[in-house]
Amino acid sequence: MQPFTRFSSVTSKTDLARLDFDWHEKDLPERDRTKHVHRLHPYLGKYVPQLVEVFLRKYARRIVLDPFSGSGTTLVEASTLGFDAVGVDVSLFNCLLAKVKTDVYDVQKLEREARDIAQAFLDEPASDEAGTPYLREWLHPRSLRELLRFRRLIRGRRYEDLYKVVLCRSARSARLAPHHELDFPKEPVSGPYRCRKHSRLCRPTQGAAKFLRRYLEDTLERVREYARLRKPVSVRLLHGDARSLRLPLVDTVMTSPPYVGLIDYHEQHRYAYELLGLPRHDGSEIGPASRGSSRKAKADYREGIAAVFANCARRLEKGGHAVIVVGDRHDLYSDLHKECGFELVDRFERHVNRRTGLRSHDFYESILVWRR
Repeated sequence: MQPFTRFSSVTSKTDLARLDFDWHEKDLPERDRTKHVHRLHPYLGKYVPQLVEVFLRKYARRIVLDPFSGSGTTLVEASTLGFDAVGVDVSLFNCLLAKVKTDVYDVQKLEREARDIAQAFLDEPASDEAGTPYLREWLHPRSLRELLRFRRLIRGRRYEDLYKVVLCRSARSARLAPHHELDFPKEPVSGPYRCRKHSRLCRPTQGAAKFLRRYLEDTLERVREYARLRKPVSVRLLHGDARSLRLPLVDTVMTSPPYVGLIDYHEQHRYAYELLGLPRHDGSEIGPASRGSSRKAKADYREGIAAVFANCARRLEKGGHAVIVVGDRHDLYSDLHKECGFELVDRFERHVNRRTGLRSHDFYESILVWRR
């Protein structure tokens, strides 16, 4: 069976069991998986937007809920397909990122403002702010001065939130982290090191200006592309815990929950929290890496996930569907639908076989289709 790539052909009548979602790089290249605003900022744990598109085309009718909205993949896809969408996340940075991706922009005014900031960056003196101890440890002094200067220049701007994402993306790239450890850096480097990514001797980054320029231009290009595709629909972000937050009435849930014991979602963006002064809510994460995957950790994870979907079920129309994409190698989702007020409609197993970098191993993820 050939991997399915005719995404726009999917309708409510499509038999998904006849489709192959095991995409290789040649079937679904990175440039397509990271189209327009999906690549405004790196994010561990994102799911493939084309997978979201298929299931939204199949099941969504008017308003879509993602109770683990993360970087906003579901919300972006819903907005380009013409569905209202609501996202929930405990991470303030995730909410900021998803909001920036799905906002409506006056592109011409944005471009003028961005050009003004770029020029001012060249004219402004270096910042005399010190930055936090973490930022001083992980950034070369020159990089930190440039990032703080940019931060000062964007305050009060019409599209300040978008520039905050550019700032954070630049900080991530400018960190004193080995190139092969950008996802999970262990400690800063101060001198040349043997780089496993480039198979040569590399040196730590000593400036952020080149990243600020590059990512500002890239962001404008991606926002322009998305603006041509976005439909005039509503997208809302709710900051809070989806276990207890009062959710709106919806007809579809589309989400990818965290995998147990795999990622600390606040810690992966610590540089952003430090730069933006955002409060953290690590204690509200479900299944973070810091708690591991012990028997108790898995039991706590299952309880937390069940509470989220039980809350979703109370606000989902009868007959509405929930589509859940998750790595379930611990078999924690078997019969979970019964506890949450759903019936199981389908379960697909997808071979994820085109990873890059040091996380190049194959793995499987399950696509669960539940009905209220």
